[in-house]
Amino acid sequence: MKILVSNDDGVNALGIRTLSRALSEFAEVVTVAPDRNRSGASHSLTLEVPLRADKLDDTGFYSVKGTPTDCVHWAVNCLLDPDPDLVVAGINHGANLGDDVLYSGTVAAATEGRHLGLPSLAISLCGERHFETAAHFACMLVQGLLRAPLYSNQILNVNVPDLPLAEIQGIKVTRLGNRHRSEAVLKEFDPRGRPIYWIGPPGAIQDAGEGTDFDAVERGFVSITPLTIDLTAYDQMAALSRWIKDVE
Repeated sequence: MKILVSNDDGVNALGIRTLSRALSEFAEVVTVAPDRNRSGASHSLTLEVPLRADKLDDTGFYSVKGTPTDCVHWAVNCLLDPDPDLVVAGINHGANLGDDVLYSGTVAAATEGRHLGLPSLAISLCGERHFETAAHFACMLVQGLLRAPLYSNQILNVNVPDLPLAEIQGIKVTRLGNRHRSEAVLKEFDPRGRPIYWIGPPGAIQDAGEGTDFDAVERGFVSITPLTIDLTAYDQMAALSRWIKDVE
């Protein structure tokens, strides 16, 4: 069994090191991750400059000067033959709840794995302390996926409360919640007086009702949300067709 591991926090992040070590207890693990923190890279590919990949001293670790999507794409299409059995992205430093999945490089790494035809999951720790707890659930879910694969058009987005394993209340299958509009962009000036801008923090939680990923994590449960790769809004197609006729 061969597992490809990636992330968006960088190849030296504690989360990915903990995950790779845990999975290597029962599988061959190849870890391909960005050379630096690429949080918020979303599902972007590097197209205008070549990728550079370096094998690190650690067995099975590769550093790529690119995005998380680049890492998975390069690993599957260039490095690994045959393909890995599974792609696992994480353990992310911080939650990927609700709208976060639109920007997350960790979720994008899992999405790229699924685009390439491989079972994939993304796992995030809602904090930065109890990575071993997240690793425990990652191993459990990976073994489950290998025994009984899920539908080919989805990935699993997993968020683990930052708690000791004994304090986890269980697992909930959830839907994505959502946040209010993001905070304002912050304007500052560099030493030469030229304006610079910082993207503001995420908006406050708007929908954290029962059944959401926000609610599950708040109550101490591991949240697992199935994310579909096909973004088509099928329930809107008939209404859109009628609208087009009116426009014409």
